[in-house]
Amino acid sequence: MFKAIFTNTFGILVSRVLGFLRDLMTASVLGANIYSDIFFIAFKLPNLFRRIFAEGAFTQVFIPAFARSIHKSLFSAYIFSLFLSIILTITLLVNLFPHLATKLIAVGFDEQTIAIAEPFVAINFWYLPLIFAVTFLSALLQYKHHFTTSAFSTALLNLALIGALYLSEGSSEQEIVYALSWGVVVGGVLQLLVHFIALRNLGITRLFLGGFGYLKLKAHKIKRETKKFQKEFFPAMWGNSTAQVSAFLDTLLASFLAAGSISYLYYANRIFQLPLALFAIATSIALFPRVSRYLKNGDEKKALTYMTKAFWFLAFLLGASTLAGVILAHEITWLLFERGAFSAEDTAKTTLVLQMYMIGLIPFGLQKLLLLWVYAKQMQLRAAKIATFSLLTYIVFALGLIAPYGVAGLALASTLSGFVGFILTIRAFGTANFFAILRSKLALYLIGGALLLTYLLLILKDFLHVYI
Repeated sequence: MFKAIFTNTFGILVSRVLGFLRDLMTASVLGANIYSDIFFIAFKLPNLFRRIFAEGAFTQVFIPAFARSIHKSLFSAYIFSLFLSIILTITLLVNLFPHLATKLIAVGFDEQTIAIAEPFVAINFWYLPLIFAVTFLSALLQYKHHFTTSAFSTALLNLALIGALYLSEGSSEQEIVYALSWGVVVGGVLQLLVHFIALRNLGITRLFLGGFGYLKLKAHKIKRETKKFQKEFFPAMWGNSTAQVSAFLDTLLASFLAAGSISYLYYANRIFQLPLALFAIATSIALFPRVSRYLKNGDEKKALTYMTKAFWFLAFLLGASTLAGVILAHEITWLLFERGAFSAEDTAKTTLVLQMYMIGLIPFGLQKLLLLWVYAKQMQLRAAKIATFSLLTYIVFALGLIAPYGVAGLALASTLSGFVGFILTIRAFGTANFFAILRSKLALYLIGGALLLTYLLLILKDFLHVYI
């Protein structure tokens, strides 16, 4: 288990380090203004779908369904063709009607800003079909217990964007956003290419491609399997997407605020996503096949043992990350972004947003772990209901907090919805199971470690003030 977690964590770490380098360059070149807002808006929706597909929903439904399928090649060909055709249709519609698509994504932009943004939205949307294909191939690789390619492939997107920034340095802001948009597409092509290479090296290319030739003739053989998959997928997708949809709504609502607000949310959320991805998402990806197998075989006790180990592993790491993120938010933001066009005022505003996000790291991270149990038990509809209630909670808090607290209120609303979702997920996981995990001496170590770490971080903060 921990070997797979380490592989995912290290791959995500490499990608996120490059991502921070990309964001550092973006902040320096574009700063926090209307053009940076436009790029983040343009990339937001395809990136939203990337997170929904790549970080759980598709894989959690596809792998068990693929494993159960008698006609694996036919089944994979059908699912790939169905989803890709839908996504390509959406992408073509966005490119045919970019003005309408941009208005839907950024309703707070005025007509002049929408006119500037619409070509970038159209270009960025081509990343969506590319990343679906990547996610599909990644699921096949995970079925063969190969995690390395998927873990490291996002680094290629970041390298493409870094290259775009480097090549466009000194250009106008509009030309830089064009370069970044095409960099997104190039990154998607590179990710798809390395997954095809990994598929061929593992000898499963024929498994993927073989079903396409017989799809029309033999589709009836997988009719029951595909209906079951579709029935399970959409609740699973919705259940996995609460945090991403909340972040998307953050951006939509922030478009009504002052220029730069979208960028403050983006930069702060990027920092927040680092420990979430490194620890919670990496652990969830590695643990799901094992927990699913034990529950399928009726060995709930063994599955709970692994959940307990993972719970405390995450509790310590996420707890330490939360304390560091809240206490050192200003220092982290200053170190990463305050240079070039990114001012001290931008740092102050991003810091407050980051603190609001970081308060929700533990509930968001532990919820991802507990949801494994819910999905392994095939309670996708229960997960979807939890997601719906969490999202409604976010909307209520966001509308209530945006006026008095501005962009920081949106981040706080997201955090509060995370707490609500975590509590509801505990109930789905089983309150008795949850308290069985909590009844451990490790809880005392966690409290003591948190107090000691808080003291050390406060000393470090005072020390850093000498230099900042």
